[in-house]
Amino acid sequence: MSQVVATRSIHNSLTRSTSGFAHHRPQTSLKPPTFASKVLPQQRNNSSKVCSRSCLVNARKSAPAEVVPVSPDDDSQIEEELQHLRGMPQLGDTAVGMWSKPTFRRKTKIVCTIGPSTNTREMIWKLAEAGMNVARLNMSHGDHASHQKIIDLVKEYNSQSKDNVIAIMLDTKGPEVRSGDLPQPIMLATGQEFTFTIQRGVGTADCVSVNYDDFVNDVDVGDMLLVDGGMMSLMVKSRTEDSVKCEVVDGGELKSRRHLNVRGKSATLPSITEKDWDDIKFGVDNKVDFYAVSFVKDAQVVHELKNYLKSCDADIHVIVKIESADSIPNLHSIITASDGAMVARGDLGAELPIEEVPLLQEEIISICRSMGKAVIVATNMLESMIVHPTPTRAEVSDIAIAVREGSDAIMLSGETAHGKFPLKAAKVMHTVALRTEATIPGGQMPPNIGQVFKNHMSEMFAYHATMMSNTLGTSTVVFTRSGFMAILLSHYRPSGTIFAFTDQKRIQQRLALYQGVCPIYMEFSEDAEETFTRALDLLQKQGLVKSGEEVALVQSGRQPIWRFQSTHNIQVRTV
Repeated sequence: MSQVVATRSIHNSLTRSTSGFAHHRPQTSLKPPTFASKVLPQQRNNSSKVCSRSCLVNARKSAPAEVVPVSPDDDSQIEEELQHLRGMPQLGDTAVGMWSKPTFRRKTKIVCTIGPSTNTREMIWKLAEAGMNVARLNMSHGDHASHQKIIDLVKEYNSQSKDNVIAIMLDTKGPEVRSGDLPQPIMLATGQEFTFTIQRGVGTADCVSVNYDDFVNDVDVGDMLLVDGGMMSLMVKSRTEDSVKCEVVDGGELKSRRHLNVRGKSATLPSITEKDWDDIKFGVDNKVDFYAVSFVKDAQVVHELKNYLKSCDADIHVIVKIESADSIPNLHSIITASDGAMVARGDLGAELPIEEVPLLQEEIISICRSMGKAVIVATNMLESMIVHPTPTRAEVSDIAIAVREGSDAIMLSGETAHGKFPLKAAKVMHTVALRTEATIPGGQMPPNIGQVFKNHMSEMFAYHATMMSNTLGTSTVVFTRSGFMAILLSHYRPSGTIFAFTDQKRIQQRLALYQGVCPIYMEFSEDAEETFTRALDLLQKQGLVKSGEEVALVQSGRQPIWRFQSTHNIQVRTV
């Protein structure tokens, strides 16, 4: 595989006398290079130049890269290749141009679901080493005692780790409709008649209970009923006061407590059930970092939860899971009310036509980025690795697409919860994300992200700090007590790493979710200069920056530290 390394120069904007000053000309965003431009050998020239009014782009073909990241064994080879690319001299007029130095620390974060395969101290430590940034607790399974054990282990890891931190996400069960218990699995054949009833305790060869009393009112004759997101499907033929008679369209093995969906419809259940409220209180008591709220249909649900958290004085961010048909018309209001969104493609693909899922994924990511909200892509990312040690090539592409579309995080569910190869799955996700990020040109930002932050001077400083990072190739250092400035910088996607120093443990853990942010806990002193010096020394000791390297130090945000409220500044310092 050949790789094109594209780098921006400002020489053109500074030397052409007819162009005027740089800041008087509009910025032109670079489109991502096509797949063909990356992998197809160029027959004629290895170097090309593309000129526009605002920038000069030089592209050259590097030495062929032999590593395709489809296995965890490739991880060390990928690191060597990326280091090689980083150290290569650039072609072109480097004497007068400024070239970005790509940073290959992985920016896209990884969410791992903790379950029977990974709920031990040893496995949580190993998952963290493999790349886990957020530990997800799926409240659909297990009890509070088992989840308490996981929370305690993650907190123990955070207290012992000097250079890493893991956030905790509590994922509510939501209003799931499930079939009842069966004495043994039933084989359903195509064309067979089968009945679902709201009567409790029924489990025979041709009839099973459901856990939702209004089930018979939510379905109509002709509806398609999906089991486990489409593993089996049944057509509704008739219904009575307590039963729904169906004909099997796609058969299979029906087990106990299977998830049921009706194509194109959502159950008329509240998004937050009584069980969910008990789990939310459990999360408040344990000071988790995020709630992932299932089956959110409108913004009112988010406001209700946030009001409850405010009454508890709980600083927990709310991530809405977009997975029901009813949520799609209300996307903007739901995401506006939340702190972020999760593209839960499993149930989304069950309630809506599957061909709509990739389009909705792209749209949700775009909305979240334009609003400055976190976004997670979830479900089936490495599904085959639940039972196989290597992924399908389609799964590898799926990860790369989510990274390229700009998601903050990508998620593993059954792969790490009950899969046979949880560590390999995490390593594959890390390697594919890292390799993909190395090919993404810097400097691309949502054009309207500033509308969200237009009331804050910080927005302008985040913009210019990002432009500085993209032009000079610098990392960015920010000091924060609320996380606001680090999150704002993250959504601008600077090419360098955002080193976010905070003296609040809670903020350090929260920032673990955001793309490109490396959260670091450090006590702040009253003297700003002393704190700056200690921060840069710490980065150098941990090998995160090198001696002589330049970093952009940003002082801005909602909560001033060592500055007046009306004073904001950006400094460039040499380590």
